[in-house]
Formats: sequence, structure tokens, C-alpha cells
Amino acid sequence: MELTLMTPEGFEKLKHELDELKGNGRQDASKAIAEAREKGDLSENAEYHAAKDAQGMLEYKINELEKKLANVKLVDESQVDISRANILSSVTIRNKKSGKLQDYKLVSEAEADLKSGKLSVASPIGKGIVGKKIGEIAEISTPNGTIEFEIINIYI
Repeated sequence: MELTLMTPEGFEKLKHELDELKGNGRQDASKAIAEAREKGDLSENAEYHAAKDAQGMLEYKINELEKKLANVKLVDESQVDISRANILSSVTIRNKKSGKLQDYKLVSEAEADLKSGKLSVASPIGKGIVGKKIGEIAEISTPNGTIEFEIINIYI
């Protein structure tokens, strides 16, 4: 599995989520199973089967988070080279067609959150932007055609 570059802040957020799932999440799943068991015949007990399925999904999510956290390389933002757009740099891009400006911080998939302006470097736009310098054009292929973004600024 490849390393995931991440900020200390993003790492702590994932670690907190994992701790929450292992603690409260597992307790809630156990309670739901115990309550469903009390309702009688398990072979025809839909609540029991739903609770067991939910427990399985919880364990899967815990396993996935543990894998992500085991393969993290923390990156200090002060060490990021901003001569080109790269993970942990922030960029201002302009849509060449609409002229609209947009600011994004380029982050790992685990930290991506478009509502707060954090764009995954694995997303189509992220892939197109990474490696570009100020003034260069990123061409992003979409189902509706190619969109061009000009790199206006790169900063921390």
C-alpha cells in the first residue's frame, strides 16, 4: 500500500474518528445486537441480522482507517515547495471559460473536503493541477468536455 501524505491536523482527525468507532461505535453495535437477541428466534429476526450487518460494516470501516493511519507520512507545510502546485500547497485557479476564481488546498484523499476548500490530489481537478506552475493551464477532461483552469497563485 502506498504512503498517504497528510498534515498533522488531518492525521489527528482520522485518529479521533478511529478512537470514536472503536469506543462508542462498538458499544452501540453490541447493544443493538443484544437487544435484537432478546426478541427471540434469531433465524427469522430481521433486527438481529441488520444489527450484525451494521457491526460488520463498522469493523470494515475500523479496519480501513487503521490501514490508512498505518501508511501515513506526516508532512510539515513549511517544507512544501510552492514553485509548483503540490500536495499541501494552496492554489488559486481561474476557470478559463467562466473567469471564476477558486481557491483550493491540495490534500490527500483522506483529508478532502470541498466544503472547506480541501481538494484531493487524486481527484480529476487535483490530478490536473499537481505539478503546474503559476500561469500554466490545467486541462481537465469531463463527460461534458475539457475544462481549462489557469494557475493564478500557489501559496501555503
